[in-house]
Amino acid sequence: MISVCMTTYNGELYLDEQIKSILPQLNPDDELVICDDGSTDSTISIIESFKDMRIHLHRNHFRNHILNFEYALHKAKGDIIFLCDQDDVWLPDKVKTMLPYFDIYDLVCSNCIVTDQVLKHDNNTFFHDDPNHKTGIIKNLWHNQYLGCCMAFNRKVLSKALPFPKNLITHDTWIGLVSEIAGKPKFISKPLIYFRRHNANASCTCLKSNLSITKMISYRLTLLRGLFTNFIINR
Repeated sequence: MISVCMTTYNGELYLDEQIKSILPQLNPDDELVICDDGSTDSTISIIESFKDMRIHLHRNHFRNHILNFEYALHKAKGDIIFLCDQDDVWLPDKVKTMLPYFDIYDLVCSNCIVTDQVLKHDNNTFFHDDPNHKTGIIKNLWHNQYLGCCMAFNRKVLSKALPFPKNLITHDTWIGLVSEIAGKPKFISKPLIYFRRHNANASCTCLKSNLSITKMISYRLTLLRGLFTNFIINR
């Protein structure tokens, strides 16, 4: 069983297109877990208009993207969990391309085609170099390579990723680091989504950090404390 976990907040502009790209790739017993964080636009009505039993909608008021994503992961029932954003578009072969890798690996992160807000692109991909060079705890602790909307992982990784550390800034960095310790991650060079860049993107992984050096160090210490807690204290 596959669980696709999506969080939404005022996503009416792109949400319909994203859901339509996901549902045809799911089997009848798979699920699309959508956790909305208090949208005030037509997001909820768009979701409900699909009338698809595989869509499980949860309405929250965290006012916090990370807490909302953590909640979605707690609700996931699948053996393999795919993460997705509300504003991207999955390519038609995403699921069938990624699933075979789980015979060997515990987390798989694909490439993606970077587009503008109307999906115009010149085939520019997010990862330009050899994807085999993306793994490594120290490397990703310093400069994260894991992009949440391109990731899928098994319950082995999920069990160690939850609960999230307090004051987490990016869930994809955290899950990627957990997979480096708890499992075997794999980057693949094939792009499997259109990654839409626009002014309201929730994910900050792909953007240059505006944090000060002090805050950057503090955040990395938060990640290290979280890893210590989840793998040593709570093992």
